[in-house]
Amino acid sequence: MTDVIEELKEMSQKKGFENKDDFQKLLEKCKEIELSSADVEFLTELYFLAKNLYIRNTILKSLVFCEDINLKEFFFKAFKKERYLDMRLTAIRGYAKYATENEVEKLMSKFIEILMKRPESTPYNYQEYELLRSAFGLPFLVDKYGYDCFIQAYEQEEKQYHAMPDAFKGHFTLDERGDIVQLRSLAETKRMLDGFWRRGY
Repeated sequence: MTDVIEELKEMSQKKGFENKDDFQKLLEKCKEIELSSADVEFLTELYFLAKNLYIRNTILKSLVFCEDINLKEFFFKAFKKERYLDMRLTAIRGYAKYATENEVEKLMSKFIEILMKRPESTPYNYQEYELLRSAFGLPFLVDKYGYDCFIQAYEQEEKQYHAMPDAFKGHFTLDERGDIVQLRSLAETKRMLDGFWRRGY
């Protein structure tokens, strides 16, 4: 049992722990340490208890790198639980390590269906698209597995991404570990987006 997990366990007993910066920063370290089966059990329980999206997302990203513990059922349930496409895709990335191509296709069919509806509800869905098209997202799955469902999802995402105005593109991405990489300064992003909305689009 790692010191990180022990400390997280202790902190998780305190009221309001989910919104504490020090808890979230410590949880980030789980992506860098080797997790035992007991560690994984704690994190999966915490995932289903947590209301905080950041905590659930961090746990998903930590567990997706587990190699020795079968988490097929966990990732399947996580896919069903989440509503944001990037978090669903992380769940699929974990699920794909244990599932057959046919099993993965069933989840990806639902994923693509939701993706295609995004322009109706969120025309400028640039944040979600950047996460999906990052090195942590669909390109990884296409390269590793080559499944038609991953290729179809990536092509559909790229079609919707490139249909957006340029002001919404290229502000950030995720690296191979799922960490955010800023491609533009926050000030530059604000300037571009403010300029777009001022022009009355």
